Amino acid sequence: MSEASTLPDNPLLAPTGVAAFRQFRADHVVPGVEALLEEVEAQLAQLEGSAAPTWEGLVEGIERVTDRMHYVWGLVGHLMSVQNTPELREAHDAMQPKVVEFMTRFGQSRPIFDKLTELREGAGWSQLDDAQRRAVEALLLEARLGGVGLQGAEKDRYNQLQQELAELSTRFANHVLDATKAFQLDLTTEEEVAGLPDSLRALAAQASGVEGATAEAGPWRITLDFPSFGPFLKHSRRRDLREQVFKAQRRRASSGDWDNGPLILEILAKRSEAARLLGFETWAEVSLASKMAPGIDEVERLLEELRQRALPTAERELEEMTAFARDQGAPEGDQLEPWDRMFWSERLREARFDFTAEELRPYFPMNRVLEGLFDLARRLFGINVREATGSPEGWNSDVTYYVLEDDGGQAVAGFFLDAYARSKDKRGGAWMNYALGRTQLYPEPEGGARRPVAYIVCNFTPPVGDQPALLTFDEVETLFHEFGHALQHMLTQVDYGLVSGIENVEWDAVELPSQFMENWCYHEPTLRGLARHFETGTPLPKEFFDKLVAARTFHAGLMTCRQVEYGRTDLELHHRFESGGAEDLEALQERIADLTSVGRRYDGDRYLCAFGHIFAGGYSAGYYSYKWAEVLSADAFSAFEEAGLDDESAIAETGRRFRDTVLALGGGREPMEVFKDFRGREPSTEALLRHTGLA
Repeated sequence: MSEASTLPDNPLLAPTGVAAFRQFRADHVVPGVEALLEEVEAQLAQLEGSAAPTWEGLVEGIERVTDRMHYVWGLVGHLMSVQNTPELREAHDAMQPKVVEFMTRFGQSRPIFDKLTELREGAGWSQLDDAQRRAVEALLLEARLGGVGLQGAEKDRYNQLQQELAELSTRFANHVLDATKAFQLDLTTEEEVAGLPDSLRALAAQASGVEGATAEAGPWRITLDFPSFGPFLKHSRRRDLREQVFKAQRRRASSGDWDNGPLILEILAKRSEAARLLGFETWAEVSLASKMAPGIDEVERLLEELRQRALPTAERELEEMTAFARDQGAPEGDQLEPWDRMFWSERLREARFDFTAEELRPYFPMNRVLEGLFDLARRLFGINVREATGSPEGWNSDVTYYVLEDDGGQAVAGFFLDAYARSKDKRGGAWMNYALGRTQLYPEPEGGARRPVAYIVCNFTPPVGDQPALLTFDEVETLFHEFGHALQHMLTQVDYGLVSGIENVEWDAVELPSQFMENWCYHEPTLRGLARHFETGTPLPKEFFDKLVAARTFHAGLMTCRQVEYGRTDLELHHRFESGGAEDLEALQERIADLTSVGRRYDGDRYLCAFGHIFAGGYSAGYYSYKWAEVLSADAFSAFEEAGLDDESAIAETGRRFRDTVLALGGGREPMEVFKDFRGREPSTEALLRHTGLA
């Protein structure tokens, strides 16, 4: 063991507060996690032995174990996502089986389950508040779904499956990261970069790694990071290069040493076996048992309603796009291929609404977007957000720490923002996670429950040279989305860590605050207040805002069909598919696509091999959650429309009500009850269909 990994200096073992990320090294993981496991093993023994079946004696002890596990092992997982190195992978893989073994044994503890049951059925139950009862009910359900009722060989097999599934998910994610890093398209001539906007040319020159490379002269490198390949597919006039990049992106991790195809079959088979051991027919039934949706039938009904609404619109949209390409004299105008769609969709959008995405980018410098977002949070929720001075250091020089304060200037939470793409060590996408949750078990030195700390991670186009980071409008929406997640975590008023913030919020309801926040990108005072040209300070012209609003539903049919396709495929894989059965993965993928998509498809499409949401994340049999929660979020925003979007006092009043219900109650209430607390009724699909132009 190196001197750097001695336990007193191990940042993983800090007793309180946020980890010292800059001190972290991969060789901290093994000794740190081993010390953690020794600590929680002792706590488990006490809970199983002498702990009384009461809130204070039992449930608070369970929270201490889970909180400690999340803090330490969660840090390792977080760094695997944002600072992935071979050394960290090796250390993570060495300790993951031990962590999974402990968590499985902890969740399957019969003495703890029996004591929770005794608490649930005892006289003291009536003295617990709603949030405490939700915590106990959640622990009991988690134990049942975790195999607490299994015995003997079945229990051993289930535990073995949990170990194998954890290892398979890690390998899946690593394969996607490695395959993404491995692809590069190097361009050297002006003809090869024809059509590319200046922002992408500058990013591609920077990515080339060639000293002296410039946006004007190159050389340029296109990668499979979204800030690179996304704009390339939208703007490149070289159809052959678009085809090359598109196919590489849709076939990531589908061949060679990084082939995730066999892993998918293993994951599905093992999930199915685990479900049967638990007494369920399918893994989808296991997944839905802990979600807001009543069952698979209800989910499929929602997806089918959206499909029927969206498909005719999608067909018309594709016909219009094809006709436009034909009118422009494009050889592909007779039949658009998949790698043509983003290009011609962007050209049609530019022609119809008379603006380009690149024209807007200079109006969205990162610092101004953040200022506008934070100002919206102040107006809606009565909070102030400021960059912390002398704050905890992040894991990368680009990472910034912010503090949330109430209207009295008292700090209530904090968050790290890691905004920019780094293909060498950071996985793609955008997400929110947390370092610390609110809990009264670990009060702040000055008193009060521990303040929550969140991570907001994105993969935006980074600054290039002396120019600040200039976001696309899509990236602005993404930032609002992830900040919505963070707000639910940070503004919770629940003091029990097991149900505070996003803890114990059903998976298909947790997207409500994030998707709700996206609506404000189309609120004129909000968007025009934050959008100012990075060089001149000129506000976004009103005609551009009007065009953005007009373009909001552009190709909504195609986009809805795509989300329905992913949701339906996910459910089919986890509810009806059988590994080794008559229908293979490609056939299932094609069958669902026949129902949900329009136009020609790429025969070699293997997007499932990089579908980390369902094979390396938490969305297995839950990808539908995006559309389920979109119904909730659209309906929630309609409360502000009804109050009057031009009335600041009405917006503030409605915003405080949203804060005091959806954001404050966390997992301490049933999500439907929380929604009704805010909206006064159950949700309706009407607002979503209206907002997307499908009504």
